[in-house]
Amino acid sequence: MSSDILNRIVEVKRDEIRVARARRDLASLRRDAESLGGVRDFAGAMRCKMTAGHAAVIAEIKKASPSKGVLREHFVPNAIAESYERGGAACLSVLTDVQFFQGSVAYLEQARAACALPVLRKDFMVDAYQVFEARAMGADCILLIAACLDDAQMADLEAQAHALGLAVLVEVHDGFELDRALRLKTPLVGINNRNLRTFEVTLDTTLGLLKNVPTDRLLVTESGVLVKADVERMRGAGVSAFLVGEAFMRAADPGKALADLFQ
Repeated sequence: MSSDILNRIVEVKRDEIRVARARRDLASLRRDAESLGGVRDFAGAMRCKMTAGHAAVIAEIKKASPSKGVLREHFVPNAIAESYERGGAACLSVLTDVQFFQGSVAYLEQARAACALPVLRKDFMVDAYQVFEARAMGADCILLIAACLDDAQMADLEAQAHALGLAVLVEVHDGFELDRALRLKTPLVGINNRNLRTFEVTLDTTLGLLKNVPTDRLLVTESGVLVKADVERMRGAGVSAFLVGEAFMRAADPGKALADLFQ
């Protein structure tokens, strides 16, 4: 995903938010978000797996991507969620972006209702309105992508999320973004192994930044983990948390694919 595409996605998000605000005002959405209880402990679920000596896997439910097109024709989010839970996932990640990833709010609601796992709303968050949306739809965690937010925006969105009881996964791609992300309070730091400018995916991105992540942070490696050798390489370097989607989405039984890759 190039910087140009990222910029275009952010523009689309701002348009979507304008439409959503016209349809439903912030005060009404906020009431729903604040009154909805039952937040599941996202970071806690990951730490639980790691304490037991297992990999903490955030298993992704994703129908399509801008670069690869449709990943899974027969796409049933609740069945995928159940399969992931059986396969040992710690948490779920569900794409809610419609235009670029063919995602849906309904997919997140269906997946979360089908299992007991905490759920990340995977989308491009640029406005507080989306944070309230995330809680109102039942999400337990949001994603903040450092590449499309400035420091003040990241801090504001994190504070809003934490006020609602939501966890925050902050995603970075290089050392500069990591330094910025470490100013936030969240323990969850994702390193995306996909270069946003060249599309190149290399696990060296995580391995190169590893030494700069404080031990009190929970490091999640994202993208590029496809085969057992990738898992072994990461675990050998001390990485215990993974966000994986594409490798599972192409499998007949996503949960079995997860179990086979990590056990």
